Amino acid sequence: MDHIDILDKLPKHLLNYVVEQDYNSYTAKDHAVWRYVMRRNIKYLPEVAHHSYLEGLKKTGIGMERIPNISGMNRILGDIGWGAVTVDGFIPPNAFMEFQANNVLVIAADIRSADQIEYTPAPDIIHEAAGHAPIIADPEYAEYLRLFGEIGSKAFSSSYDKKMYEAIRHLSILKADPYTPKNEIDEAEKRLQELDSRVVANSEIALIRNLHWWTVEYGLIGTPDNPKIYGAGLLSSIGEGRSSLKPDVKKLPLTIEAVNYNFDITTRQPQLFVTPDFGHLRKVLFEFADRMALRRGGVYGLNVAVESQSIATAVYSSGLQVSGVINNVIEKDGKPVYISTQGPTSLNFENCELSGHDKSYHSMGYGSVVGRLKDIGKPVESCTDRDLSEISIVKGRKVKLNFESGVTVEGILKNVERKKEKIILMSFSDCLVKFEDIILFQPDWGIYDMAVGEDIISVYSGPADPDSYGIQVEPPVEKTHKISYSRKAKRLHLLYKIVRDYRNVKRLPGVLESVLAELEKQYPDEWLLATEIFEEAIEDKDESLKERVTRFLEKNGKKESI
Repeated sequence: MDHIDILDKLPKHLLNYVVEQDYNSYTAKDHAVWRYVMRRNIKYLPEVAHHSYLEGLKKTGIGMERIPNISGMNRILGDIGWGAVTVDGFIPPNAFMEFQANNVLVIAADIRSADQIEYTPAPDIIHEAAGHAPIIADPEYAEYLRLFGEIGSKAFSSSYDKKMYEAIRHLSILKADPYTPKNEIDEAEKRLQELDSRVVANSEIALIRNLHWWTVEYGLIGTPDNPKIYGAGLLSSIGEGRSSLKPDVKKLPLTIEAVNYNFDITTRQPQLFVTPDFGHLRKVLFEFADRMALRRGGVYGLNVAVESQSIATAVYSSGLQVSGVINNVIEKDGKPVYISTQGPTSLNFENCELSGHDKSYHSMGYGSVVGRLKDIGKPVESCTDRDLSEISIVKGRKVKLNFESGVTVEGILKNVERKKEKIILMSFSDCLVKFEDIILFQPDWGIYDMAVGEDIISVYSGPADPDSYGIQVEPPVEKTHKISYSRKAKRLHLLYKIVRDYRNVKRLPGVLESVLAELEKQYPDEWLLATEIFEEAIEDKDESLKERVTRFLEKNGKKESI
């Protein structure tokens, strides 16, 4: 599977989030950052990481020496049914999960700076490629990720969620840039704190995002007394990976209660959750899904959709899917009896738009009855033509349908549409629809396309057929900062390249001593390149150079880095 294959299979609206990796923009120092983190992790993680991660590193072909090229990763990920695309930093949670539902990892193209090497406040290619990708080689965990994406992408969000997302993204962008003035970071933190302090009921997306954080990103596996690491945030973070297992970080058994724990993406976490195995993850996920409008449907689900004021899909028991902005629900005895949408609406079945029922046809909205007919022994959707004729429902004739709720539909039956032997739609001309004294549809409004179904079995965020609906999303306006390097910084990058070439190409005498001398004079704080020189000194068995590098690192307080 290559990059083009992945893009072809994705819903079109997700393509707006995809960016080019621009592999040539990575500096030799960037590759050194990758190499340092991977070298430390590969040394440390065998003791503390779940075995599937280490096996996955081999299967996915992610190497230690250089930042992976996404096109190369895709050739390997394709063998396990997954792929990857690069994006610009944080993308909205629903979009992130929709990628995941399509077996696609989103990988932030940028890489952390050396001064944030132990923990990055923003997603980067180390976190995504070295953290997420290897663990999906485990089939059970990969299926959990896919299911999480499938369920999470259908969660409802609110306007408050959007503001929180934008504030978190803004702060992470500022913190990831080593040249951001402190006052700008302080102002962004204050804005985020103000939003976080508001008393707002958690939406579905906020709750499931918490669950994602405490499992996929920061999850532990085993027992609270003897946990192993499997969360990508811990696997890819030298600092937090180590600190996560210390006694001062609480270890709580993973339950559905994890959804009520919020998190701060820009700092280390005070508690973590431990799952006994990957199978338990699915159990907790399904327990949460049972609370969502997606599975509850009915009046509850419809009211969640109304409150969201966004495009949603209501699924009738016949399988008909109504996609649009649901703006009104008439209920009786705790059950929906009539629903309506405002603005462009489409009718669908099994996530495919019905011919003649796109959003241009239902451009002004859509409304239909929900419920069971009086004096009939079976649901209308299960009736044959013979069943219908026995209760005087015949195409071309005027009929009157009396629903148990009190809704009446009276008009000339023009068409009955079936899918998989179930009636999903009945169309009437010259039609009057009433509920008690309320007129819901009048004869001069045109054809009345009545949805068929005794109940609304599911309600979820977004349209059933996104491509046909033509949903449009705009990528984040604020972009990750592209650092403009000074002449001195560019010279430093060249020194990194000289050391890399020494290691990989030819070992010319005196090269390392010359680079170290320049560090001592011009870059006294540059500990990372010093560690690279130290490695080569070991390889060359050059005790004199090792001693010089050790003294340099001691001055930096970085002796532990070698």
